Amino acid sequence: MEQSDGLNAVELEVFRHLFTALADEMGAALKRASFSPNIKERRDYSCALFNPAGEAVSLGDHMPVHLGAMPMSVTAALEEVGVIDPGDVVCLNDPFCGGTHLPDITLISAVHNPTGTLLGYVASRAHHSDVGGSTPGSMPLAREIFEEGLRIPPIRLYKGGTLNQEVWALLLANVRTPVERAGDLDAQIAALHTGSTRLLEIGERRGVIRTLSAMDELITYADRLLATGLKEIPDGTYKGADVIEDDGFGSGPVQILVRIDVRGSLLEIDFSGTSHQVPGGVNAVEAITSSATRYVVRCVVEALLGESLPAGGGSMSSVMLHLPERSVVNAAAPASVAAGNVETSQRITDVLFRAFGEALPDLIPALSQGTMNNTTIGGTDPRTGETFAYYETIGGGMGAGPKGDGLSGVHVHMSNSLNTPIEALEHAYPFRITQYGIRRESGGRGKHRGGDGLRRDLQVIGPCRVSLLSERREHGPAGAQGGASGTPGSNILIRDGEERVLRGKDTFWIEAGDILSIRSPGGGGWGHTED
Repeated sequence: MEQSDGLNAVELEVFRHLFTALADEMGAALKRASFSPNIKERRDYSCALFNPAGEAVSLGDHMPVHLGAMPMSVTAALEEVGVIDPGDVVCLNDPFCGGTHLPDITLISAVHNPTGTLLGYVASRAHHSDVGGSTPGSMPLAREIFEEGLRIPPIRLYKGGTLNQEVWALLLANVRTPVERAGDLDAQIAALHTGSTRLLEIGERRGVIRTLSAMDELITYADRLLATGLKEIPDGTYKGADVIEDDGFGSGPVQILVRIDVRGSLLEIDFSGTSHQVPGGVNAVEAITSSATRYVVRCVVEALLGESLPAGGGSMSSVMLHLPERSVVNAAAPASVAAGNVETSQRITDVLFRAFGEALPDLIPALSQGTMNNTTIGGTDPRTGETFAYYETIGGGMGAGPKGDGLSGVHVHMSNSLNTPIEALEHAYPFRITQYGIRRESGGRGKHRGGDGLRRDLQVIGPCRVSLLSERREHGPAGAQGGASGTPGSNILIRDGEERVLRGKDTFWIEAGDILSIRSPGGGGWGHTED
């Protein structure tokens, strides 16, 4: 009978890399098999491995806003559907039941070896370019979640390896691009198969008991590293504050406050005083705030230790999180939440870094662009007569830090995606890119300069419905330690050569020949210029 007498450091490191490679290979399979440019080119997806208890073992190097929230999806799936049997695939996107916002669809399956032993769970999450709702792209200016698209509680999409045709038909009947959605969902299934195959191989080669022990020991090891790193932060109370500029319905500025209490290896994070949830979609659910918190804490600890935590990040048992009910950081149904995942998550990250900046001023960088510049466009493609829905986030300036300048034109913090290449964009959609480049000098000055933002001008060749969800249009990202703020972003409609400034959050029609110009913010500078 197989026995486990504990793993030594070398064995544990081998398992660490095996599990990390598993999640990364899942992501590669998803990217290769996907249909939409949003997933194939922008890589707006995430994959992960969980132990039999549903705890994160390995989170792929994908989207931070997805990864920190995925453990809640697994927990919700197990609570709602019960046991996940071999061949079952659970599907969900409900933000109030383990999801983040409706376009992010998560698929989960259990991995059993031939003897029936549960080795763990694999999950894939991808942002789908349309899941129904009031506007193409499913990122509308909305007052309640029912306007944002199809809401899926945890349900079995596959049962015992057999597709539930009724559920499949229901999903595809409620989206504008059913062929693309079917292809992307199949790609997520392929990622689950890849992860399952690799985990079975690991269990067979290394032994089931040792594999399961390695999962638990890596979580424990991550928690020990986290506790050690937290001890490097001076004990005390630190505060951060910032605002969401507007919710699209005149409710701004929407305040986000945080208080961090550090006591040895324990960290208490309290968002009391944050604004009540608002009509517009900047409300973030608990999973989003938890995800942003995990990300920031992990960044700080890894910077202090000079080494990376295991890919799962541990259980974060040293961190206590307090979220006021029905607030913009812990919204309740039926609040609209589309921008909470993409915009408020970035602001939560900003206020946390600001608070840690009080404790560690020589470590924490200036604020980065603080927005994902969400752009959705849809309509009928005049080239083919078919309905299309395009979604993209656009990079901007990274905040400068104590060790150097910020990067330009990149996705930062809660977004780890790529900018869609011009060739892919013009091939897939009825667009022409008339200008695309760096917004020179948009980064904040300082001892180290903030990264510059981007400008992308997109001309449509037919009538289209547009939705914009963006931030940092009124005030640029703040500098740190005497550095200057970055230049704010702007959204411009160019029609017949004349420019009209658009709101940061808006939904409207544009006509053939119109140009939509998205100009993203620069990052904040770090340190005094004279230094």
